[in-house]
Amino acid sequence: QVQLVESGGGLVQAGGSLRLSCAASGRTFTINRMGWYRQAPGKQRELVATISRSGSTNSADSVKGRFTIARDNANNRVYLQMNSLKPEDTAVYYCNAGGAYYTGIAAYPFDSWGQGTQVTVSS
Repeated sequence: QVQLVESGGGLVQAGGSLRLSCAASGRTFTINRMGWYRQAPGKQRELVATISRSGSTNSADSVKGRFTIARDNANNRVYLQMNSLKPEDTAVYYCNAGGAYYTGIAAYPFDSWGQGTQVTVSS
């Protein structure tokens, strides 16, 4: 199927910035949607931002104006630029992608998740 690998997490002070990257790999596939989700300790996983293949974006109200999602279709990558970070942004951030992979003439849907990358914002 399709594997996702995130990078770019770390520890940053409040007001700082981080850039997360996610790379997709596998056999023949087409990615339609890509996105970032996060899960803080004791909380449910929540949407951060998503982006369609055409570049349409959607983001949570809590990150609007601070986080920007972008993608590189040619290289099957998605990025999350996080500025003006707050302690409440501390969470494990997960990359998500959905689309179709191909085996011969058959196409199968996929919905893949990365392993997660920790973002910690200190006050």
